[in-house]
Amino acid sequence: MTTASATCADAFLVFCQAMQRAELIQRISKSDKEFHFQNWVAARLDDAGLQHDSLGRNSYPDFTLVHHPEGYEVKGLQWPGREASYDSNSRVPTGLHNGRTIYYVFGRYPANMDDSEYPVVDLVLCHGDFLNADHNYVHKNKSFRGFGSYGDLLVRDRKMYVAPTPFALTSGTTGQATLIAPEGLIFDGRLEQVGELVRIETENMVVGYTFDLCANTLTPELALNPSAGKQHRFAAYRRKGMGSGTVSMKSVEQVEEQLLCDDE
Repeated sequence: MTTASATCADAFLVFCQAMQRAELIQRISKSDKEFHFQNWVAARLDDAGLQHDSLGRNSYPDFTLVHHPEGYEVKGLQWPGREASYDSNSRVPTGLHNGRTIYYVFGRYPANMDDSEYPVVDLVLCHGDFLNADHNYVHKNKSFRGFGSYGDLLVRDRKMYVAPTPFALTSGTTGQATLIAPEGLIFDGRLEQVGELVRIETENMVVGYTFDLCANTLTPELALNPSAGKQHRFAAYRRKGMGSGTVSMKSVEQVEEQLLCDDE
C-alpha cells in the first residue's frame, strides 16, 4: 500500500464516520458563507491524526499535511442550489501542486438553514486529476496601463475558472460518501470499489483568448491537443458495508446540460 493511498483512505474514512455520527457543521455567524465546512474538514483531519498546516484563508490548497506529500482543497456546496460547477478564483484544479498530491473535498449541506448547525448531506473526496489532469499550466495575473480617455487606467486580466463538480460528472454520488482516486492505488479491506470511471482528453485545447473592448466579445484560441483521446482511469470507493449502488460517468451531453443550467 502506498503512503498516498493509505492517507487519503484515512481521511475519507473519518469523513464517513463523522457523517454517520451526525457530526454537524457549525456556523460561527451568518456572515460565514464559506469557511464553516472548511472548519468541519479541519476537525476531521484532526480526528484522523493527520497533522496539517493552513497558510491562510486564500491559500492553496486549504490544508497541507505535515508528514505526507498531500494536500486537501475544500469546496462546500449548498443543496439544493448550484451544484454542477464551482468557481475557482485564479486557480485551475489539478492533482499535483508543489510536489504534493491534491485531493478535493466536495461536501453538500442544506441551503437556507436558519440554524447555526447542520449536517453534511453527501460528500465526494476526489483526486484533482479527475477534474483536470494538466500539471503544467501556471496561472498568472497580467495587466496593462493605457485604457480610458486619458490613457492612465489599468486593465487587469484576472482569470476566474469554473470547473464541474463530481456531482455533475458522475451518477450514483448523491446522498452518499464517495472516494474517487486514480485506478491502481491499493487500499486495505476498509474500502470497497463501487465504480470504474474514465475521463478522455479533448481533441482541441484552449491556448489563449482575445477580448475585443469595443464589441465586448471574448474569443478563445484553440490548438490540437497532443494528448487527444488519452484515457485517465479512476475508481470510486465507499466505506465497506456503507452506501448502495454503483458510481458511473454521466454522458458528455448530460454534463453540458447541467453546466449550462448553472451558467444561466
